[in-house]
Amino acid sequence: MSHLPMAPPPPPPPSSSGWYGPPGPQARLRSPVGLSKAVMAMLGLVIVADLFALWQGNHSYQLLGKLLDDLGSVTAQEIDQADSLYGASGVVQFTATLATAAVFVTWFYRTRVNAEVFAPEYHTKKRAWAIWGWFVPVVNLWFPRRIATDIWNASTGARSRSRAVLNGWWALWLVDLIFGRFAGQQYNRARTAGEIKGAIAGLMASDVCNIAAAVLAMLFVHRLTRMQHEKALLGPGL
Repeated sequence: MSHLPMAPPPPPPPSSSGWYGPPGPQARLRSPVGLSKAVMAMLGLVIVADLFALWQGNHSYQLLGKLLDDLGSVTAQEIDQADSLYGASGVVQFTATLATAAVFVTWFYRTRVNAEVFAPEYHTKKRAWAIWGWFVPVVNLWFPRRIATDIWNASTGARSRSRAVLNGWWALWLVDLIFGRFAGQQYNRARTAGEIKGAIAGLMASDVCNIAAAVLAMLFVHRLTRMQHEKALLGPGL
């Protein structure tokens, strides 16, 4: 989308290709609507990948249960096949997550720039942290949430809106990040059938948490984008 200069009031109506915003050497409004649709589509793919991993994980879990309880014959070929498919599901999850992260961070940065136009005084972190805050260890546990809160507050306009969706998404994302890493380490260290079964149960719980986090992330993206769109429609007065 191209940058469009703000005309003197009253402003011309925004087009689908961009928003009119106050011209500035550092921050200019650009519509995040197209990016938000891409983010939500990618989050949908993450959910599908998680469901695939859950299905494969449950299959492996059931096979290991039969093996441990001696409730039926389980061949080595069945175990190996289930293990290969479960590994493949992990690759699918990783690929979907990586692609989604790239689109999400692009959308997040754009909303941060827009929010700086709306209310520059609201921001406690520099604009670059909207990108690097996701990748710096330890810092990524709270910087993105702080920046998201600043963006939300700058985008609400005169009406104060609940941040329950933002807070819920971030809490679930943190839980999944920490618990998923722990469960993954358990799975990598597991050697016996009982240990592998327990680790798979942990990974499946992490997948459920990630699905819930993805749903809340979609709501967060939708609501923040809508707020910025509504605020942009107000024109120069914002």
